[in-house]
Amino acid sequence: MPLSNSKQTDAVSDRDPHPSFIKTPKQLIVVILLSFLVPIVAIILLVQLVVSQPAADPNAMTDEAIAKRLQPVGRVEFGPVDAAAGSKEPAARKPRAAVSAASQKPDGKKVYDTTCMVCHATGVAGAPKLGDKKAWAPHLMHGVDALVQSALKGKGAMPPKGGNPSLSDDDVRAAVEFMVSQSK
Repeated sequence: MPLSNSKQTDAVSDRDPHPSFIKTPKQLIVVILLSFLVPIVAIILLVQLVVSQPAADPNAMTDEAIAKRLQPVGRVEFGPVDAAAGSKEPAARKPRAAVSAASQKPDGKKVYDTTCMVCHATGVAGAPKLGDKKAWAPHLMHGVDALVQSALKGKGAMPPKGGNPSLSDDDVRAAVEFMVSQSK
């Protein structure tokens, strides 16, 4: 015996493994409207959030501000330090009168302490230690002028002017003479 239409519909609905929560046309209309309205409202709120944020600094994107943020934190300077005057600023940054006065009489010990001591105090890379007569003897055979030329031009692991290009020739000579006097 065949089933009537109403009984067939009931039998199909009983076997439907995925029943829908939308049962009436009114519910369908509400779901469709909400599927459009909810994303639109969310987009509007996000735009308002972004636009309403106050700018942190209106001058943050100027060339000067960018250059200031990009400048290095520190710098390395090689050169003598004026310890007598209590200044930690290198001679290269002092006024010309102060530089010329300091360059008239170079202090060999000061140059040694600021530049040469790095290697000659410990014997790094075969550098003769200050006061080691045996290590200095082969170098002293060539004379002070030859030592000064080696120090100016560099020799072996030692770079020209001991790695301090701001030293004058007189400064290098004074440092070499100081080390020789301590090592005779």
